[in-house]
Order: sequence, then structure tokens, then C-alpha cells
Amino acid sequence: MDNLKQLRDDATMIFKSCLGAVDPYGAINRFVHPKENKLLLGLEGHAEAELDLGTYERISIVGAGKATAPMARAIEEMFGDRIYRGIINLKYGFTDELSITEIIEASHPVPDQNGVEGTKKIIDFLHDAGEKDLIFSLISGGGSALLPLPTGDISLEEKQEITRSLLACGASIDEINAVRKHISSSKGGQMARAAFPATVVNLMLSDVVGDKMDVIASGPFVPDTATFKDVLGIFRKYALQDIPPSISHHIEAGFEGRIPETPKQGDPVFERVFNIIVGSNILALEAAREKARELGYETLILSSMVEGETREVARVHCAIAKEALKTGRPLPLPACIISGGETTVTIQGDGLGGRNQEFCLAAALDLEEIPPRVVILSGGTDGNDGPTDAAGALVDPLTVKRGRDAGMEARDYLNNNDAYHYFEKTGDLLMTGPTNTNVMDARLVLVR
Repeated sequence: MDNLKQLRDDATMIFKSCLGAVDPYGAINRFVHPKENKLLLGLEGHAEAELDLGTYERISIVGAGKATAPMARAIEEMFGDRIYRGIINLKYGFTDELSITEIIEASHPVPDQNGVEGTKKIIDFLHDAGEKDLIFSLISGGGSALLPLPTGDISLEEKQEITRSLLACGASIDEINAVRKHISSSKGGQMARAAFPATVVNLMLSDVVGDKMDVIASGPFVPDTATFKDVLGIFRKYALQDIPPSISHHIEAGFEGRIPETPKQGDPVFERVFNIIVGSNILALEAAREKARELGYETLILSSMVEGETREVARVHCAIAKEALKTGRPLPLPACIISGGETTVTIQGDGLGGRNQEFCLAAALDLEEIPPRVVILSGGTDGNDGPTDAAGALVDPLTVKRGRDAGMEARDYLNNNDAYHYFEKTGDLLMTGPTNTNVMDARLVLVR
């Protein structure tokens, strides 16, 4: 049992190292360098762009996301009273101490009216910007839901309804954002259209597999690669029923060319936009690898791009753990196998949880018959897994027994998508509180 406790403690320490590596305040300081009257953008010694600060009369901040407040604090400290104005939309509770920037708290993952009002403020401000304006756009995970501005006759309630349907059917984040872009006035490069001809430095903390810029927060300042035709394909793929008529009519009108497409690559509105990723999942996984090595583990990063149905991904990770335990492959023991990305859950029950807790409950069932020499952790780097206050969970081969001793059957809770209430009683929830960052999930498999 001492060995199992050590594994659990080590897993928790390694996960915390992930969070430290993607601190949003530090990310901005690594990529934004004001030097006298010049602004260098990029890692020290590898500037991606250089701007003359003397050409701008006003410097402003806009943005949205779970990690945007500390990003804004970094910009405020760099430019001080040169900043004219700031407006950012944040998830409730994900705030920071800012002296200039206005903070508007709103709902995620399903948008609310606060998000709509905050987005209107941002769009109105961007429309007033001119050639002498330099605007820092600070975008992080959750930004898409936090920048809701329904287009046409579409209501917020209808946008909420389609978002819930897409989340429930197992649609990927790319697919969800493709839909969001085409029922919104703020996404898919449309903020770049509003800001033109101002200069925009769009700094993004990536929470999407492959760091696709047009998918991060639905790409408000990035050329859109999705089309109205793609959205129709998504609706058909998942056989979505009861799509609000206003959304159906809008998408069909766009497909038929009666409504303009979102701005694409080559549109002049992007000529003065600098899009830079300042943090990503792989940075978190690399930090986990270093911490695990420090603790004496052989390490392997499987991938930062793991997608798919959560329970199937859990089964694969358990198979790797069993192989390591039996044969010492793919690593000799003690081993720490690391992966990242973002899986999906097809909801069948009415319980409480998130993809990381679902992953861990499925893994716990698969680990039940092996010796207590394995710990599996899965956590969201934002500290919130689904609509819960847990980042995820960590499990071992005795988790199912602990549940049974408490009068619970793990399989029943998994079938009801109710991992949170199961782990609440077994003591396996991973609790970090809001982390003010978000670069998807990190998963750890520790074997001794």
C-alpha cells in the first residue's frame, strides 16, 4: 500500500508540473518583448515579427478565455499607462487583479447573456479602431463559448440549444467550432474584419488538438477554413434532430450564397494581424516528462493529439499499463507514460462528470484484476472537468473495490455518466481549483 500511495503522490506532483509550464502570465512574457520603441514578437532571439511602437497612438486589449486574465495582467505590466482600454470576457471565477482592463464574467461551456453583452462591447470597440491603433487580442481555452454573438435572427437560447446538442452527441471541438463560427458575428475571422485597419497582435494559448489557429476559440482573428457546407455535413453526420429553424435557415442561406461566408485566407482584413501561439499541450507534457524523470521514472510521451471516444482511449491506456507491468514494454519499470489531447464523451445517462473523470472510471474497471502497482491520472489543465469543480481523477486497481465497499457498482455509475459522484465517495477526485490556464488534458500512467 505504501507503493500505491507513492504512485498517487507522484502522479499528483507530475500533473502540477504540467500546470506550471503553461502559466499564461509567463507565456506572454516569453513571446512579447517591448524594447525601447520596438516590439519584438516571438521567443527571445527568434522574433517572428517586429513592430514600431512609435507608429501607434493607442494600445488596447481585448480577448476571452479561461486564461485571459493573467495574460492581460502581463500586457498591463509591460505597457502601463500607454494602454488606452481593455475589455475581456472570462469564465466565472477565472479572474485576476487588473488595473485597466474591464473584466466581464460569463458562462462556459454553454454561453449566457453576459457573454453576449461583453462580446458586443468588444466588437463595438473594434469597429472604432483605426490605423493608429495597436490591439492585443488575448485568446485562450473557452474563448469560443465566451465570445457569443448570435448572427441574424438566431437567439442566444437557440445557440445554447445547438451547443448542448453538439456536446451531447460526441462532436469534436473542431466540429463544434465550425458550427459556432457560422451562427456567430464574432468568430471565424469576423473580429479581424471588425478591427481592420488596426494592427492586431493575436496571442493564443492553444486548447485544441494540433494547435490549429482557426479552431482556437473559433478563430476570431484567423482566416476560417470551415464553410456553410461543412456545417450542413456536421448536422447530417450526427443526425441532429430538432435544430432550431432560425439556425437551419441561416446555414441553408449561407450554403446557397445568400449570406456572405466568413473571411478566408487572402482577405485584406488579415494583412495587419499577427497570429502567434504562446502555449500548448505539448509544453505541458514535456514538463510532465521532466518531473517524472526527476522522480526516477522512465518516460514516454505517446502524443499530444489523442482524440476519440473517452472509454476507448482509456482502454488503450490500460492496455499499455498492463504490457509495461508484464513485459517492461514500451518502457522498463518504473515507467511514466504521458499523453494529451481532448477526447469526447457520448452522453447516455443523466449523471455528473466530465471526460477526464469518465476516462478514469472506465480505466478503474479495466485495472481491477491487476496488482496494485499502477496509477492512472487524467486531468483538465483548466481545473474544471465538464460542469464540475474537479480537474479530473486518479485511479488505481483498488478503486473499484473502494466503491464496492461504499455500496456502489462502478459499472452502473459509468453507464449513467456519473463519475463525479462515484469518485466523490472513493476519494479519487483530482481537485486543483481554477488554474487560470487551459491547454486541454494531460493523462499519466504510472507503473512500478
